[in-house]
Order: sequence, then structure tokens, then C-alpha cells
Amino acid sequence: MIKRIIAFAMVFILAAIVAAPIHAVGERNLYWGNQGEDVRLVQQKLINWGYLSGPADGIYGAKTFAAVQLFQRRNGLPVTGNVDAATFRALGFTPKMGDATAVNKTAATQSSGTVSANDLHLLAKAVYGEARGEPFEGQVAVAAVILNRVRSPLFPNTIAGVIFEPLAFTAVADGQFYLTPNDEAYRAAQLALDGWDPTGGALYYFNPATATSPWIWSRPYITTIGKHRFCR
Repeated sequence: MIKRIIAFAMVFILAAIVAAPIHAVGERNLYWGNQGEDVRLVQQKLINWGYLSGPADGIYGAKTFAAVQLFQRRNGLPVTGNVDAATFRALGFTPKMGDATAVNKTAATQSSGTVSANDLHLLAKAVYGEARGEPFEGQVAVAAVILNRVRSPLFPNTIAGVIFEPLAFTAVADGQFYLTPNDEAYRAAQLALDGWDPTGGALYYFNPATATSPWIWSRPYITTIGKHRFCR
């Protein structure tokens, strides 16, 4: 009798698993209580970027909700705790549902339109020239600063314009910008374009060990990553 009960229970569980819908990441908005592979992939991205601790278990609970809120807050998105199309895009996923608000991101991302291969190349060259040898997060942070400047009315509105603004970046002035970037620099540039901003909206960064300008020290501090201090 016990074996028969266990057998029936196994059949029931397998039937439930087969019947459960499988959602591709970005196919639906995610809310507290959702479960599935799409939840797990979002969790894994949040874990990789330091927003979530613990396993990616595919269950959208309190910790995932709080991690999404933190990600949204740091990337200029509406802080809802739900993963909508705009949040999927900022996380580097392509949403499959329609959402006219998806382009209204205010964090480290292109201002509008599609970033060209040349823009990606320029951004990777800037990352390599300015931040090679820094932690990978620090390389993404340098790319994010450039993209934050593109969106700011205080700076030119193109990647090239920001990078080549006179005296803006040491690597351009001393020629290191013209070195050949490695794959890591390209990956950092792409992740910044996808929405990762480890700086929380910084417009400036500098190395405290070498900075000589009193003005740069006056900028409101946000965070330190590697040898660089990031500021507004």
C-alpha cells in the first residue's frame, strides 16, 4: 500500500511539472511569487552583479524583490520591485512583451537608437586605456561614466564627443587610448551598454593617489571601485 501511494504521488508530481508553463526570459513581467527558469536567469544576473546573495532557485521571493528594487534604484528605473520590459533591458535581456516605456532608462545606456559597432569599439578602447588592470567591475564603471555623460546635458551627447572632449580623459591625452583593447574591455563596454552601472550614476572618476586637481576632490562622492573614486 505504501509503495502504491508513493507511486501515485510521483505520478502527480511529474504531471504537475509537465503541465507547468515554461517561460522564456523576457516573455512575461516578473512579480513576487513567480517561479521558473526566467526567474532563475534574472536571479543569476543579479547575483553576478552583486545585488543578490544566495542561490538562484527560480523562486521570486522577498530577497529577489529587494534585489530588483536595489538594481532599479541604482539604474534610474521606477522602483517597483517587479521586472518589467525596461528592467529586463537594463539587466541585458531582450523583453518579448511590448512596452513603450522600455526605452525610458536614465542609467548607463545609449541615449537613443542603436549603438554602432564603431561606438562599441570606441568605448572598449576608452575602457582599456583608462582601466586595464582594474577589477572587471571597475572597467564596466568607466564605461558607465562615459555613457552617463552622454545622457547628461553637461556633456556632448555622443560617445565619441564625450571621449574626445578636450582634457576629459588621460588615456586620450597620453595616447593609451590608441592601444588595441582586449576581449575583457569589449565585454565591459557591452555590459555597460546593456545597463550595468556599478557607479550609481557617476559622471566623474579619479585615482586619489595621483589626482592633483582640488576641484575633482570637491565632487560628491558615490563609491570606490579598485583604484578609482567615482563621483557626481
